[in-house]
Amino acid sequence: MTDSVPKDTTKLARQFIEAIPYARELGMNLEEISDGRAVISMAYNKDLIGDPESGVIHGGAVSALMDTCAGAAVMSHPETPFSTATLDLRIDYMRSATPGHAITAIAECYHVTRTVAFVRATTLDEDTDRPVATATGTFTISRGK
Repeated sequence: MTDSVPKDTTKLARQFIEAIPYARELGMNLEEISDGRAVISMAYNKDLIGDPESGVIHGGAVSALMDTCAGAAVMSHPETPFSTATLDLRIDYMRSATPGHAITAIAECYHVTRTVAFVRATTLDEDTDRPVATATGTFTISRGK
């Protein structure tokens, strides 16, 4: 008896991201996904501003982008799940994203156990030498029967 279901992980992860209503509302765009790595961008949107004086995007939108990208990385990993959910996501905000510019999250699922996947993520804007935020997270693994 096997504890996993053969699947096209990339196709499933892409469908998952594209079906999430909040991802659509935030303007997330899946740029790349394969073998435990995902890249998702989010265009600058005045509706997401957290500080009206500076025009900086709210940290909650950055957090949602990183969580979604990390989950996509887990789902695209060759050894992982039919589905996943966030157990823990620790985000370090390094600086404000530059107003008027898109931000991009890059996530890598670097280790998988029977029940948990481990992920690192970085969010960048046009200044790719200085991250906007970094994150580490753990995600559940739900294997199909």
